[in-house]
Amino acid sequence: MPESQVDEIKNRLDVADVIRGYMKIEKSGVNLRGLCPFHREKTPSFFVSPPRQLWRCFGCGIGGDMFNFVMQIEGVEFPDALKTLADRAGVRLKSYDPKIRSEKTRLYEICEKASQFFEKQLGSSSLGQEARDYLLERGINDESVSGFRIGFAPDSRNGLYEFLRDQGYSPAEIFKAGVTIESQSSSYYDRFRGRIIFPIFDLNGQVIGFGGRIFFGKNQVQNAELAKYINTPQTLLYDKSRVLYGLDKAKMAIREQEACVLVEGYTDVIAAHQAGSKNAVATSGTALTEQQLDIIHRYTENLVTAFDMDIAGDNATRRGIDLAQNKGFNIKVLVLPEGKDPAEIIQKNKKTWEKIIKTPLSIGDFYFSSAMARFDKKTPEGIRSITNTILPFIKQLPSEIERSYWVQKLSSELNCSEDSVWSDLSRINVETQRSDERKAENVEEKKITREDMLYTRLLAAVTKDSTCLELITKSDVARLPKDFMPAVILSKMSIKRGSVSGGKDGSEEFTGEERAYLDELSFQEEIFPSFSDDVDIKEEVGLCLKTLKRLGLQEELRKLAKDMKSGNMDDKLLQRFQKTSMELVKL
Repeated sequence: MPESQVDEIKNRLDVADVIRGYMKIEKSGVNLRGLCPFHREKTPSFFVSPPRQLWRCFGCGIGGDMFNFVMQIEGVEFPDALKTLADRAGVRLKSYDPKIRSEKTRLYEICEKASQFFEKQLGSSSLGQEARDYLLERGINDESVSGFRIGFAPDSRNGLYEFLRDQGYSPAEIFKAGVTIESQSSSYYDRFRGRIIFPIFDLNGQVIGFGGRIFFGKNQVQNAELAKYINTPQTLLYDKSRVLYGLDKAKMAIREQEACVLVEGYTDVIAAHQAGSKNAVATSGTALTEQQLDIIHRYTENLVTAFDMDIAGDNATRRGIDLAQNKGFNIKVLVLPEGKDPAEIIQKNKKTWEKIIKTPLSIGDFYFSSAMARFDKKTPEGIRSITNTILPFIKQLPSEIERSYWVQKLSSELNCSEDSVWSDLSRINVETQRSDERKAENVEEKKITREDMLYTRLLAAVTKDSTCLELITKSDVARLPKDFMPAVILSKMSIKRGSVSGGKDGSEEFTGEERAYLDELSFQEEIFPSFSDDVDIKEEVGLCLKTLKRLGLQEELRKLAKDMKSGNMDDKLLQRFQKTSMELVKL
């Protein structure tokens, strides 16, 4: 890809706007900051610098430009990040060589063309028109049909397959996109047939998969054996544990309203958006996963659930809520009329939904009210069921004060002593671990030496006050390692300034990597200054240089002593040892 097109994209887009599309960031001086989406933290250490067009997390250490961010958060290679940002910037990529047109890009194209095929079928075929009428009867209006790109899969064996083959895609590629099934005879046929199609989008609004709801026309015989819903299987693009339906449209509203409304199905999301709840997303029938919660956490810490919360009977629901608790979400529950989902409520009376969404219960109150309504607290069996439901919830609360509140409430409800509740609570074993604790076990820390820190501090000093370079002598430069970035930059800075001889051959020029390092160091110094205003920087530089020299002499003495112990004793070695020892004493 020509460098000019990368620059063109950077000129058209702002790194802060790109990052805002994925997570919540707030003003902090000239910069912006937020909770890092790449590791768990409670205090924001993720910063964005609009002037430098850079971002960095000073907690986990990763950072870069807008391309690096998209690659990290989407888990894609550079060609895919390039295409994503080019589309957003309105830049038409001139080159489509094999490196740029990656496998993922081909699958994106197949999913997009498949979505166009389904959309056309919804309006052009007679059965598709019946499906459209059905959607309208269910309260989904034309604007939503268009906005969510709802389509229809004809009841034919290979209509989509043949369409995509005509577009130049191979059977293997079409299969990898998840829209066909391979038969025992190694032929392919359409996965989605006779179904209303809901395209599933990634955060950038690109189609990555499909959900299909069975639909029988007026003149068709219904087949009860067919699954009501089927979805795209796991593909290179689509991972159901990482996808939330509607998030591409809801993410801005989630950030603005500081809450995410979680529903179960496609039509629930669409109906909620029509009713003004544009911060609604769906798990598409799956239990909440850790990955989905991590994505939501980029935008808000407030989670409002609007689906059947069978806390006592549904272990999958319970695990999802436990995960959300452990990740620090503030959880509330919308209490729905029994047997009704949001789409049905909204279709019948939108005002009912508006009232429900304004009066959510805290997760604690929901646990209590649902357990007390389900079980008889006057019987031993009922008490056992109530405590089995509520105590694990209390156990996972991070605050001792919160736990005390709910223990007191439970003891009052069950007419027993608080000590007995605390005693039972102590025996509860909660298996769910905190995400950040699990991740911490897998983090390998890079060993940073004292010398590394001193070289970095020196570089920070000279970037703050370039006259400090005058203190760095030729012998200091000679000792600088050639394989550590700050030391290499210091060497080039000293040569360029002329405080030491050399550099006339152009060797003092910085590489792109070195310039990027300096930019990031300046960014870091802006956020976390190495020197307070009352510190004498030149005095600090002198101290750093002296300490580095001492450490170098000590290392040389260790090597000489080792040589002498190995029997390699001669007058020259002894003289070197004595001379080095004297130099060390004089420091």
